[in-house]
This record gives sequence, structure tokens and C-alpha cells, in this order.
Amino acid sequence: MSKELELARGVYQAFAAGDIPAVLGVFAPDIHWTEAAGGPYGGVSIGPDAVLAGVFMKLGAEWDRFAAVPQEFVQDGSTVVALGEYSGTCKATGKHFRAPFAHVWRFGDGKVASFHQYTDTALQLAATRP
Repeated sequence: MSKELELARGVYQAFAAGDIPAVLGVFAPDIHWTEAAGGPYGGVSIGPDAVLAGVFMKLGAEWDRFAAVPQEFVQDGSTVVALGEYSGTCKATGKHFRAPFAHVWRFGDGKVASFHQYTDTALQLAATRP
């Protein structure tokens, strides 16, 4: 298994275990993290602290049992694509959602240099509406 694929798999394992410091620890200091436009956290966060505040803390505060479960990985050089499924229950509404995702991870110098999320944002947003 390549170093990049091992790192990508490790991010999902650490996230599932709630080990956010381990996740942030593999991010480059200037990581560019892109959440899908139109989603609840859409936009670009730069740096691990921005990802923590703009995405991870919000997920923890707003969702019960939020999960990002990869089902397949595809690699081309220093780029890894993960295909999988999100799920969770919105704390405010009690509504559950499932949505497919594609994540594009780009690596440099043994760290995650960038992340780009592709998903059906309408499925997640529907769970946030009464």
C-alpha cells in the first residue's frame, strides 16, 4: 500500500474513532479544504485550525452519529479518491440522511495538501429542514 493511500485510509479511521487531533496531524499547515458549494459548510478552509472550526466542530455540534464511510479508493500518483457514503442525524430536526460522496485527496511532503468534497448537498440539507 502506498504512503498516500495509507494516510487517506488512516484519516477515515481516525475520524470514525473521534480522534480529530490525529486527523489534523496529517494536514499540511496550508491545507486547502473544499466543502461542496451549496452544502451546509460549503466553501474553502485554509489550514487545520480553519477546517476544525469551519467543518469538524460544526459536524460535532449539529449532527448525531455523523459518519463518512469510504467504500472504495482509487489512486493516481499523489492523488487518492475515496468513494463512499455519509450518514447522520440532524440534532435540530431528528432527521436522518444518507448521501454518496467522492473525496479527492492530494498529498505533498507526506501530508494532506488539499481535499475536495463532491456530494449531493440537497440530501444533507433536507435533513436540516423541519
